[in-house]
Amino acid sequence: MVVVGAGVFTVGYGPPGLRSLLLGGLGTGVGVAAMHYLGMVAMRLHGHVAFDPGLVALSVVIAAGAATAALWAALTVRGTMGAVLASLVMGLAVSSMHYTGMAAVRIELTPGRAPLAGVTAMEFVFPLTVALGSFLFLTAAFVALSPTARERAAAASVDSLPEH
Repeated sequence: MVVVGAGVFTVGYGPPGLRSLLLGGLGTGVGVAAMHYLGMVAMRLHGHVAFDPGLVALSVVIAAGAATAALWAALTVRGTMGAVLASLVMGLAVSSMHYTGMAAVRIELTPGRAPLAGVTAMEFVFPLTVALGSFLFLTAAFVALSPTARERAAAASVDSLPEH
């Protein structure tokens, strides 16, 4: 989320032009690919995980291209048909990156009976629940405390009254 946010910030608030788009897309794509491969390396199994460097590089290029296309679409696509087309292209790009990344993985299993190290279900679910609950609470509070259209209009009419 941070990497995608940084990419959107780079394109949305950086100097307009191709350079911001390419930097935002590259950073976002590399971040997404890093998340994918860190997740793959984090697997606990009886064996060894290796990667095909050529396919890894191709998946990173696809991820950067997909991220750049998504950022470009966010800035330029208007209308329902444009949004549908951009969504289809992005779905294809994300799927391509994922399957290319999966093709890059080589797993050699070594049979064993020893228990694998890892977290319990509660050690995983509790922080996830706290983070999601906090996000939902803060979002609900923001919405609840935001002024309504009527309140904004009333404040605007008070501000526009001449002073005596």
